[in-house]
Amino acid sequence: MIRSVLRVVLALFYALAGVVHIVAPHPFLLITPGWVPFPELTILLTGIAELAGAVGLLQPWSVPLRRAAGWGLALYAVCVFPANINHFIIDMQRPDHGFGLGYHIPRMFAQPVLVWLALWVADAIPASWSRSAVRRR
Repeated sequence: MIRSVLRVVLALFYALAGVVHIVAPHPFLLITPGWVPFPELTILLTGIAELAGAVGLLQPWSVPLRRAAGWGLALYAVCVFPANINHFIIDMQRPDHGFGLGYHIPRMFAQPVLVWLALWVADAIPASWSRSAVRRR
């Protein structure tokens, strides 16, 4: 039950993020590392990837599609981590420190959680604390 609820929450999170990436890309362009080619296109494609992942997570009839979406969103979270680091560096160089450590430190720790959560809610990895996993030990 909790996995299903978190699947919907994560799908809504990524759907909202995808829409924002597409309709308001400017803040994302500001934190995109300089080595990323075609930043405007990259931001647009990340928005599309987030929307596709959100739709994939919500597929009740296709476990393989849901798992693929989970793996895709997990890889996506890994791929955008350099932008999070770049945003942290940019903010810390500002005199007012932008969003500050209270934002950036939790955000850094949240990224691996998002990777794990995408895989877990998509049933791409087992819940180690589930009854069946405990029985197998």
